[in-house]
Amino acid sequence: GLKTLLLNVSRAVTRDVLIAFSPTEGPSTLNTTGKEKVGKILLPREIFRPLSSQIVGVMVTVLNIQQLGIFKEVNQTGQVLDNTVVGITVGNTSISGLQDPVQLTFTHRQLPLGVTLQCVFWDPSKGQAGGWRSSGCVTQPGDKETVCSCDHLTFFTLLLNPALDSSTAQTFMAVATAVCGVAMAFSIFTIAFCIFIRCRFRFEETLRINLGLHANLVGSLFLLNLAFLLNSGLSGRTQLGTCKVLGGLTHYCLLCCFTWTALEGCQLYLLFVKVLGIYIHHHLAKLCLLGWGFPILVVGVAGVIGSYGEHSIQTKDHQVIAHLCWITSKHILVHYITNCGYFSLIFLFNMAVFGVVTQKSCSLQVTGAVQGGPKTWKVTLVAAGLFCLLGATWALAFLTYGISSTPVLYLFSILNSLQAIFIFIWLVVLYYPRMKETNGSLSHIIRHEKTTAASQ
Repeated sequence: GLKTLLLNVSRAVTRDVLIAFSPTEGPSTLNTTGKEKVGKILLPREIFRPLSSQIVGVMVTVLNIQQLGIFKEVNQTGQVLDNTVVGITVGNTSISGLQDPVQLTFTHRQLPLGVTLQCVFWDPSKGQAGGWRSSGCVTQPGDKETVCSCDHLTFFTLLLNPALDSSTAQTFMAVATAVCGVAMAFSIFTIAFCIFIRCRFRFEETLRINLGLHANLVGSLFLLNLAFLLNSGLSGRTQLGTCKVLGGLTHYCLLCCFTWTALEGCQLYLLFVKVLGIYIHHHLAKLCLLGWGFPILVVGVAGVIGSYGEHSIQTKDHQVIAHLCWITSKHILVHYITNCGYFSLIFLFNMAVFGVVTQKSCSLQVTGAVQGGPKTWKVTLVAAGLFCLLGATWALAFLTYGISSTPVLYLFSILNSLQAIFIFIWLVVLYYPRMKETNGSLSHIIRHEKTTAASQ
């Protein structure tokens, strides 16, 4: 985990000192390296001339921080290249303010899109336990190697940073705002369509409940998009009290979306697994009480402990580029429990329900229970609609960490902002045609299975 090279260099040296290093072999003089493509350290000869000793000791250390368990920054977002840190000391003095900087060349594979390379050094005075800083270092990225030019000597590494830069963040916010506006319009269309279908066709009570459930889910999506637009437009220019209210409102709308997604899964479970003898008095009213009421309790508790306030979005250099009224970093555990943990449970349950529904639908097709099988495109669209209805697109949030974070963030924002549009298209295909024209739809399968179960 730790390899060291000691050299004695004359103060009157006439050439720059070149040293090679690799994560596996450690440091070595450049002319003794093997065929392995290694990194390089260039120490300019000007470093040695101001020193008092005629012979100066140079120590180069290569450390594997994963094995040693050191150089760990609290809440670090970037990944250390190959878990390798290079330390350089010359003599017994601290060297800084170099006019001719020391150069470290880190070799690496061609990196995927979305990765920001950053030359950094370890600053023990940062925070409580130290951290990485980039001041005094210039990064020159390349396809297969990156050159770090720094004006001082200490411990260096190359961070593969997934954090958004300023231009990407501004573009991301603009795209999210535009898509949210479109999604709000389609949410209104979808709610109106559900009301129209309920009035136009005299469906059985189960289907009326389903349509009411879909309308409430889309309504929660509308409120979430509205809360985001208000948040992005007003945050940073409001009083602390107003920001707390706005943060709580945004959190409430998000939890409502998750809760209604869970209720969609529960309803699907009742229809496909508990087919016979299911009747709940004032079913939709009770669902509304749970869907809109439970998040109030969660947000109320979070508000009492002071979880809401101004949340800053920062670049890799810790430059603030945007403000949102949200859960503060001091109460990040609230976010992990109420958002990440809550959605994880819902996602696992809904995916299990989706698997049961898919299996039962396939078995009905194989046994010939559904006559005149539906077109392939319609079956695919219904399955995709169910996948979206059960909140599968929200699972992309778990992929927004790491080197592919930027493209996944765009995909996550666009797909979830357009969730109301997907549900609208799905409802048009599923419910609008006459019942005799949709004998392959989900509603026909439900009615057929209920009839079969009743006859048995």
